[in-house]
Amino acid sequence: MIWASPWAFSLFIPLVILLVWNLFRRRKKVASLQYSEVSVFKSVAPSLRMRLMFLPQLLKILGITFAILALARPQTTNNEVRKDVEGIDIMVCLDISDSMMIEDMQPENRLEAAKDTMIKFINGRTSDRIGMVIFAGESFTLVPLTLDYNLLKDRISQVTTAQAAHIKDGTAIGVGLANAVGRLRESTAKSRVVIFLTDGGNNSGTIDPETGITIAKGYGVKIYSIGIGKDGPTKIPIYQKDIFGNTVKTYQDFEDPVNVELLSRMASETGGKFFRADQSDSLQKIFKEIDGLEKTKVEQKSYVKYTEQFQKFLWIGLILFGLSLLFGNTYFRRVP
Repeated sequence: MIWASPWAFSLFIPLVILLVWNLFRRRKKVASLQYSEVSVFKSVAPSLRMRLMFLPQLLKILGITFAILALARPQTTNNEVRKDVEGIDIMVCLDISDSMMIEDMQPENRLEAAKDTMIKFINGRTSDRIGMVIFAGESFTLVPLTLDYNLLKDRISQVTTAQAAHIKDGTAIGVGLANAVGRLRESTAKSRVVIFLTDGGNNSGTIDPETGITIAKGYGVKIYSIGIGKDGPTKIPIYQKDIFGNTVKTYQDFEDPVNVELLSRMASETGGKFFRADQSDSLQKIFKEIDGLEKTKVEQKSYVKYTEQFQKFLWIGLILFGLSLLFGNTYFRRVP
């Protein structure tokens, strides 16, 4: 409880002064009778009326006290906080071509590094809808835009390569990009973003990357493109069955450099940014930077509602003052 007019408490000062002066004046004006012997009066017990003669005066003081408290305007407060959240719609487009199995990034290979980093990125978001598209030689939506982060992380953890998923291998950048942008077509979010991860250049698909970029620009979708993996010749793991049915891993020479020029244009022409990730820790830094660039806008407004409580104090004061007048002029009335 708060007091809107605390200056009213200063009225207690003259009230106390008046009480002290009245008490002093009464003591000086007390009437007396002289008796030669008062022992007979000592055996007479005072009546209830005599014991409570102070009651009218006390009720009057309490009535005035509550009136002063009412004048100080006691109030109760109710604090309300309203949050206006302006979320971001994010589609992650992940290359799952067999080259993502190259073991040049921790904890195991390029694909596992990307999956682990994306899960950590999702853990840092709160009010954004996030979805995922995967692509190789063809593309499909793994998870549409959703706020169910547990479902999204579960599906990401189950992502495998094109060979294991029995889809056409290759790197259809245009197809993957067009699919991801299409998922944001009907989004009403103020900021719409595609995070595009690939380790190669476009070599497949029925939609060329230029068309995908044009579609993204038309819908106002921002692209953050990430080129994964180290440059130069490398070896790709090949899994085969031996004559006994056991899986045997061998390595084959492989070279498919990241198309830096294409990924840079994807980002620059849509207002995004291009990143190069040749280590797992650099990939984590990239997602941390994207997390900082695309922050959810949260506006917090506080409201305080004041409720006047002086009525209660005023009514109590009036009742007490009225009782003091009633008792003072009836049962406790003093007569000469």
